[in-house]
Amino acid sequence: MTLGSSAMYVVSVVLPAAQAEFGVARADASLPYTLLMVGFGVGGLLMGRLADRFGVATVLAIGAAGLGLGYAAAAHTGGITTFALVHGVLLGAFGSACTFAPLVADTALWFVKRRGIAVAICASGNYLAGAIWPPLVQWGIEHHGWRDTYTALGLVCGVGLALLVPLMRERPPALAAAGIALPMARDGARPFGLAPNAALTLLCIAGVACCVAMAMPQVHIVAYCGDLGFGAARGAEMLSLMLACGIASRLLSGAICDRIGGVRTLLLGSALQGLALLMFLPADSLVSLYVVSALFGLFQGGIVPSYAIIVREHFPAAVAGAKTGAVLMATLLGMALGGWMSGKVFDLTGSYHAAFVNGIVWNALNLSIAGFLWWRVAGARRRAVPA
Repeated sequence: MTLGSSAMYVVSVVLPAAQAEFGVARADASLPYTLLMVGFGVGGLLMGRLADRFGVATVLAIGAAGLGLGYAAAAHTGGITTFALVHGVLLGAFGSACTFAPLVADTALWFVKRRGIAVAICASGNYLAGAIWPPLVQWGIEHHGWRDTYTALGLVCGVGLALLVPLMRERPPALAAAGIALPMARDGARPFGLAPNAALTLLCIAGVACCVAMAMPQVHIVAYCGDLGFGAARGAEMLSLMLACGIASRLLSGAICDRIGGVRTLLLGSALQGLALLMFLPADSLVSLYVVSALFGLFQGGIVPSYAIIVREHFPAAVAGAKTGAVLMATLLGMALGGWMSGKVFDLTGSYHAAFVNGIVWNALNLSIAGFLWWRVAGARRRAVPA
């Protein structure tokens, strides 16, 4: 997960350098991130299905090739359009997408009693990538340029992931033998008392909304610090701090999820993320930005893994990869939309204040859906209790 998720954080750090070299506006410079997240999301849906059928090791092998080739190709592009397309197809759809949804879904199938913390540990690799790669890449850009840095990333991530593939060949016990009856989710054919497609659609909308809000700080904190006069290096440090705190948040949220369930964990995380976004509005000093960045990481880290738990709790195990891939695709599309939208709002207004407000509105949509699903689950439990 740490190797495979590198691309979604590296592109944020390279944004100022790419904008300067290609001579484009902030919204255009955000396009590689947008296409990366679109490819990440759509590819996750495809790779989830492939993992259900062929196992996660096959999908990881595809990812190793995609990352190695993708970083090398991006390092030799001559314009923003080609640079963005490489990020969307190779680094996104056939690179990072091969690790996130497939690994989260696979982990959820191995555990029952401690499923929440197990998924959280796996998903923390994604934030560990955010803590490790930004400062390393920023150092590489400053000393060797972004093109040589990308070439080195291709070698490290592509070869490293390929070496791990043989360790992931065993299938989960629930899916290992043909003909075994797969365990059903707790509410059978009607998750949340809704038609399966309606329930999945609501989860996907919630995923888009929470991650449009999440993308504002994660994608633009480096550029934001540069605009405030603190420099890109300080922004990279804040992004690293934010995602390092996200690791702790994911582990804590996983433990909480084992106690209160996926839906209530989503509701809690959404409320706290909205609070953190509000705190960014008055923060304009270096110290306050470090503090709020840390709090943002602590507050929102458990949101995305909670969707995998919700899927496993309310949908059949046989479709875990596909359904988890669909919902995580929505979260990544939300990150893509949010990354581009925040850059566009900046271009229109000349500041990030309105972009933070936009994120708060999207977060409110996520919070309302999480509240509705919690209300449906709570109502079903009350009806199940004998009078």
